[in-house]
Amino acid sequence: MKNNAEDYIGKEVLVKVDRPIGSHHPDYADHVYLVNYGFVPDTISGDGEELDCYILGEHKPLKEFKGKCIAVLHRLKEDDDKLIVVPEGRNFTDSEIRLLTEFQEKYFESVILR
Repeated sequence: MKNNAEDYIGKEVLVKVDRPIGSHHPDYADHVYLVNYGFVPDTISGDGEELDCYILGEHKPLKEFKGKCIAVLHRLKEDDDKLIVVPEGRNFTDSEIRLLTEFQEKYFESVILR
């Protein structure tokens, strides 16, 4: 059963990082991750994979991260929401989220849900 990404807003989540900051996309070698990117284990997103997460506010490569989901980046033409996860006590504006995820999200139309 699909997990509703919006249900995670305001909650602490554990993220398994499969694309740490500075790593390259497995299918597009010239695409570098500028933030840590991973997923919440044992969840299902609309694309049939785990719920994906951008981790903001951590500037070293991570393997795992526990933080708070402050928003959901909802892609309008794909069923593939992205959780925005940050260290406890941190927050980012919508503009900051857009700027930090633009390296990948520039290819998609999306809205930020709070």
